[in-house]
Amino acid sequence: QVQLVESGGGLVQAGGSLRLSCVASGTIFSVNSMGWYRQAPGKQRELVATITSGGSSNYADSVKGRFTISRDNAKNTVYLQMNSLKPEDTAVYYCNVNMGRLPIIYWGKGTLVTVSA
Repeated sequence: QVQLVESGGGLVQAGGSLRLSCVASGTIFSVNSMGWYRQAPGKQRELVATITSGGSSNYADSVKGRFTISRDNAKNTVYLQMNSLKPEDTAVYYCNVNMGRLPIIYWGKGTLVTVSA
């Protein structure tokens, strides 16, 4: 089993910044990528950003230029630096890890980010 624990969410004013962290623990092997997704009230979960074990990153168009994903492979930790936050960024942010050939994907329980106007 793999456990993912997100932290760093909170309430911030529009234009502000937050840094999310996600630590993976347990039986971790052959990590393909780690990523951040978000789900706003009444909406489906959507991709925010992913990063491969080799460091290649991918972003949703809505966050390009404002968010930066990074990871520390030795610590099995992925970060999301969020700048210039907008009210529409308000959501629960979930971390995931994609492992192995199948692949196997685990999710964290999420951290709430609220951006006030």
